[in-house]
Amino acid sequence: MKNVLLIEDDKLISSLVRFRLNKDGYNVTTVDDGQKGMDAIDSSSPDLIITDVMIPFKNGIEIINYSKKVNPNVPIIVLSSLGEEESTVMEAFNLGASDFVPKPFNPNELAIRVQRLINN
Repeated sequence: MKNVLLIEDDKLISSLVRFRLNKDGYNVTTVDDGQKGMDAIDSSSPDLIITDVMIPFKNGIEIINYSKKVNPNVPIIVLSSLGEEESTVMEAFNLGASDFVPKPFNPNELAIRVQRLINN
């Protein structure tokens, strides 16, 4: 079973994504802030990370940077509200993000992106 780490502070989005990915057979660990996300990267050895950009304590860019130092091969999907800076998205890609999904999004589309990256 593949492990997905979801770092998202919106409880509704977090539960929707967890439900959808559990249905596909993934083991999903959810945390609601960046510091817990970094701790989970160390403790849960995720096969894929999904992170929001704007989260408490450590932001999504810091998560990408940290994750790529710990395990550069783990794919990362970045979630971001549509109004957020394009430069932030570009920075995420420059640091090694694998994909970007603007909010709001369709959980089924996210599930397809997860499957594509995790089974690569």
